[in-house]
Amino acid sequence: MKTIVLIPARYGSTRFPGKPLALIQGLPMIQHVYQRALACGEVNEISIATDDERIIRCVQGFGGRAILTGKGHPSGTDRIAEAAEILGTADDDIIVNIQGDQPLFHPSLIPALVEPLRRDRDLPMSTLKCRIEDPEELSNPNHVKVVTDSKGHALYFSRSPIPFFRDDTSHWEHYKHIGIYAYRMSFLRTFTRLPVGRLESAEKLEQLRALEYGYRIKVVETAHDSIEVDTPADIGKVEKLMSHSDS
Repeated sequence: MKTIVLIPARYGSTRFPGKPLALIQGLPMIQHVYQRALACGEVNEISIATDDERIIRCVQGFGGRAILTGKGHPSGTDRIAEAAEILGTADDDIIVNIQGDQPLFHPSLIPALVEPLRRDRDLPMSTLKCRIEDPEELSNPNHVKVVTDSKGHALYFSRSPIPFFRDDTSHWEHYKHIGIYAYRMSFLRTFTRLPVGRLESAEKLEQLRALEYGYRIKVVETAHDSIEVDTPADIGKVEKLMSHSDS
């Protein structure tokens, strides 16, 4: 059973064209993501899955491995599924999906994600959550919220604040979903062939497809948040955070 990190990186972002190649402290963003994955010693392989030759050349330039995939994928999950097939991944291998726009993710998140799948061979996938400390994040639909059962399996993901505290809100506790996933390869293949469900269509959250079709998702709590770069303005925020961490 191998652990394979696949990083989807699409060139043609609507809000930020060429985003994976945007420079952060002088290095392409995709290189920051790759290097953080490389810092985790429990990974067997790391590859960038992309639709663009410019990203391929960039990755090869810093010594990384890149896989050219089709351009028509509706999501990063579909892109890494094609890349995993190209690699000849075994059914029991674990695929870790780290978005190419998360240059600040903590390397310790990878083993935290993988451990539940190694412990439970029947578990199809896992993801992460961290406690919301800023009330503004709770009302922001760009920050996805998650609720879990007593065993840490996802009950629901939503852009709305969940759960709703009807009475006492003085001790509220909410969790933000961090969009990094681990899949067993056999399930990744199944997942990408499932039709889009009503919940996914409503919230525009593809992880809801797994729940709607009855599959378990283990949600691991972490203290490490992971900031996504959505627009060019986010580059400055990331560089500031990197400077603080280096000081």
